[in-house]
Amino acid sequence: MSDPRFSEWMAQQQQRAERALDAALPGATIAPSRLHEAMRYTTLGGGKRVRPLLAFAAGEVSKACTAALEAAACAVECIHVYSLVHDDMPCMDDDSLRRGKPTVHVQYDEATALLVGDALQTQAFDLLSAPGLFGDASRQLRALHTLAQASGSRGMAGGQAIDLGSVGKEISLAELEVMHLHKTGALIRAAVLLGGLAGDLNDEALRQLDQYAKCIGLLFQVVDDVLDATADTATLGKTAGKDAANNKPTYVSLLGLSESRKLAEELARQAEEAIATLGDRALRLREMARYIVSRQF
Repeated sequence: MSDPRFSEWMAQQQQRAERALDAALPGATIAPSRLHEAMRYTTLGGGKRVRPLLAFAAGEVSKACTAALEAAACAVECIHVYSLVHDDMPCMDDDSLRRGKPTVHVQYDEATALLVGDALQTQAFDLLSAPGLFGDASRQLRALHTLAQASGSRGMAGGQAIDLGSVGKEISLAELEVMHLHKTGALIRAAVLLGGLAGDLNDEALRQLDQYAKCIGLLFQVVDDVLDATADTATLGKTAGKDAANNKPTYVSLLGLSESRKLAEELARQAEEAIATLGDRALRLREMARYIVSRQF
């Protein structure tokens, strides 16, 4: 983004997420130390922190409690990182590079990578279920339910299953959208909703956040597909061109580069429109939409 105020806010919130994750994860010297070391290896010091940023931006709309908001942001990121660890394993995408460094199964071993993913998943719910965290038990329960659904067979895990089943097949644009509403979009929607639930918003405002987040989830994937087709490995921090090499359906393979970029712009416009009535409190959410559509890495 060209606005230095947004760039400064983003850098501050990325540092905030890093500090919160560092505090939330068990220390590397605590037994079992190798597992905890690997959890910290893969979670800390890398990534754009898009999901925590979205949670923090939504927290500005809801005037969220700091403790609840940071726990929510960390919980979503733990789920996201666990999914990356498992996604990179030989039984899935079999990748050797993530966030510019060796993947967990390469740096450690496959068994450790499996356990890292399992541990990060449960760590997320440990953080989000801390007694009294939200002040309001019903909102905290709703947040837990939101994250659980976003992570499971009707969310991210289900989307990954659809993705694996689509390799080498011709699917429609509608089928691709369903896949990514689950695989990528569900957790992004959860990040925004958890930021809203960490404060005090009515159901209509939460509905607007959800509509925004649905557009952002698809937008993020469209841009990811464009970058996978156009950027190099050093820029991405992961192996470039993997989707094409593995014969996976993408927005680029279905629509082409030009139309994919147009779709990204339209999704960003729809996202901003969804939160138009939320006013100045939603400034960071609008800026996040523009950041995602214009990101280069």
